[in-house]
Amino acid sequence: MNALCKHVCVLAIAVAAVASVGAAGTAQNAAAALPPGNAVEQWNKIAENTVVGSGAFQNEGLIYMAYESAAVYDAVVAIEGDYTPYGAPLVAAPGASTDAAVVEAGYRTLLNYFPAQAATLGAQYDDALTRIPDGAAKDDGKAVGLASANQIIDLRNGDGRMTPIAVSSSFPTLPQAPGVWRLTPPFAPPQTPWVGNVRPFVLDSADRVLPDPPPSLQSSEWVAAFNTIKSYGAANSSIRTTAQTDVARFWSANVIRQYNGLARDVADACGLNLVRTAQLAAMVNMVGADAQISVMRAKYHYLFWRPVTAINGDLDATAVTSDGFGPMPGYSDGNAATTEQAGWRPLLTTPNHPEYPAAHGSLTSAMTEVFSTFLGTTRIDVDIHGFDPSGPTGNLNAVRHFDNANELRNEIIDARLWAGVHYRFSGVAGVVLGRKVAKYDLRRAFLPVG
Repeated sequence: MNALCKHVCVLAIAVAAVASVGAAGTAQNAAAALPPGNAVEQWNKIAENTVVGSGAFQNEGLIYMAYESAAVYDAVVAIEGDYTPYGAPLVAAPGASTDAAVVEAGYRTLLNYFPAQAATLGAQYDDALTRIPDGAAKDDGKAVGLASANQIIDLRNGDGRMTPIAVSSSFPTLPQAPGVWRLTPPFAPPQTPWVGNVRPFVLDSADRVLPDPPPSLQSSEWVAAFNTIKSYGAANSSIRTTAQTDVARFWSANVIRQYNGLARDVADACGLNLVRTAQLAAMVNMVGADAQISVMRAKYHYLFWRPVTAINGDLDATAVTSDGFGPMPGYSDGNAATTEQAGWRPLLTTPNHPEYPAAHGSLTSAMTEVFSTFLGTTRIDVDIHGFDPSGPTGNLNAVRHFDNANELRNEIIDARLWAGVHYRFSGVAGVVLGRKVAKYDLRRAFLPVG
């Protein structure tokens, strides 16, 4: 990450050197009960642990991460300037502590959405505040942070978020037919359809980036996609290599942890000040949330079937259940150029939401655009942590390096195909969607003042 650091440090020094003192002071005072890093990093990690620990699905989890990141970002820019806020500008007293503002904004926002975590959050809040000298600067900083948290909470009130965590919801269905999505093994309820109806953070409408429909089941594109994933995505595939299997499993890691961890790695390696760290965290989570809102909107609009449903077709009753989306055992695609296979299963468990377009593709593509924009180059030169199949459940012990943006986008398309959960055309559509969301958002938010 040396080249990356040199590039981003130049940018940070050029636009926001004034905030470096606050960042360094917080890093030196990191307490045992707090994660390492400056105040923004600390509360980003606390938010990550709170959100992921709540059991939130990754797409809804990014919405909660966006709430916290937006509040922290607005609090920091209210004091330090340099960038346009997300919400209405806030007034800060001269000399207000940026660290105190970050602590207050992060804590108050998370406490509002996760009151059951009050004890843990309160202990971290108290610990963080003891590291900041008492006085007017601290009190003024806390006032800014509280105002920012309250503003974001009010701004996002009634935005379409549903509770409790991981709740399903109703959605418009399509007539029963070949190609229509239905529940997949192990037949969990549909995952968070409501996310597609949440008001985006920057994007004006989730429908703005709605992709074209998936290919016809009578098309040559469908035949190629069907046969490719049937061969490469099978749990017992004889042609998928060990390296390809490892890549597929690598990308089964929690994306909230992957990309917020990458943001903190960039901040650490380059010594980013509070303003730049807050900007990057807000970009990651708010753009990420918009990408997931948009992709879930598209998924429940097209309701396209997963490979495990299509490949088993009308041959295998164990691949379907009595879900109201079709008959038992299922439908054939009606194409003589494809051959069904009873008992076919993917390498990884199929996510419990419709297939098209790919959510991992949309998010990873959006994040690639975020980091390319932040660094000012497509040669992103980053290490990303992911799942190591030799380690414990949920680990991030594996590391993969990406020199440039196209490597990352191409790999996520391949990874989800090798996992047996997404056709190639769906991965491509997800990548295109995510990049469109990021480009739209980054042209309108997180911009330098003037």
